[in-house]
This record gives sequence, structure tokens and C-alpha cells, in this order.
Amino acid sequence: MSVDLKRIHHVAYRCKDAKETVDFYKRVLGMDLVLAIAEDEVPSTKEPDPYMHIFLDAGMGNVLAFFELPTQPEMGRDEKTPVWVQHIAFEVADMDALLKAKEHIEAEGLDVLGPTNHGIFKSIYFFDPNGHRLELAANTGTQEQMDELHRVAPLMIEEWSQTKKAPRHAAWLHEQD
Repeated sequence: MSVDLKRIHHVAYRCKDAKETVDFYKRVLGMDLVLAIAEDEVPSTKEPDPYMHIFLDAGMGNVLAFFELPTQPEMGRDEKTPVWVQHIAFEVADMDALLKAKEHIEAEGLDVLGPTNHGIFKSIYFFDPNGHRLELAANTGTQEQMDELHRVAPLMIEEWSQTKKAPRHAAWLHEQD
């Protein structure tokens, strides 16, 4: 039996300040606040732990959520994981939209890295007020490229599993301009 998944319902992260987070995502990325849930007790565990849980519209039925936890120790990040690894990536329509977004985000006073060429998409990176790395990506790949990447993915996973060295099946991705 397999599970019949429809889509991701929401992805949740922690935030330092719910209002500041809502304001940032609305101002910088145009995301609307869908709903807010606040409790003094965790529904699943019944632990007394007040929280504010906010849900933001990321477009096309996608929801990005955050928890503000005022009684917990100050939030941090996984110090054993490089800062570039954990990030939230959003898709934009095309390169023109990506470049316009970069201008807008820089006008908000944020540092933006990129565009970075990933072979089948180009992206920019910046941080939200909670320290979460955000990525905006514009697809640039062809259907043939995507088909080839899909074909070699199992081969790459198998080789990586055995060697822990980057397989060369898709090296062409980073050999382009």
C-alpha cells in the first residue's frame, strides 16, 4: 500500500516574533496571513507551552507556517549544518521576475546573493528576520534536461551511497555558463 498524498499541507518553522515575521513576508514577498492559531497548551502532547502559530499564503495552495514560542530558550540554528544547506525556496515565473524581485529585496535593505546558476534554474538568496535562508528560483531548464536528470537520479543515488563522492552523471549542470 502507498499513501495517497495530495500536496504539502504546510511547512512549519520557528520565528522570533510572529508580527515581525508576518510583516516581513507580506512586505518582501507579498504573502498574506491566512490564519493564526494561539494556544496555551500543545494539542498533541498537552504540554503547557503557549505559542502563536501563523500560516502564510505562499501561492498555489502552498502554506508556510511559523511558531513563536515565548517561553522557550532563544531560537538558534543547527550549528553543525552549514548555513547554505537549510533554506526555504520559492519559485518565480521567469528570469525577469527573479531580477525584479532582487531589486525589490535589495531596496528593502537586505543583502542578496546571486543570481546563481544551477544549470536548470537560477536563484537568489537572502535571510528573513529569524535567520532563515530564503531562495527565489527561476526555472531555466528544458524538458529534455529534466527528463535526463530524472533518468540518472537513481544511478546517482546508488553511486553516492557507495562512494560518498559526487557522481558525474549530471556534471553538465555546472559546466554551463
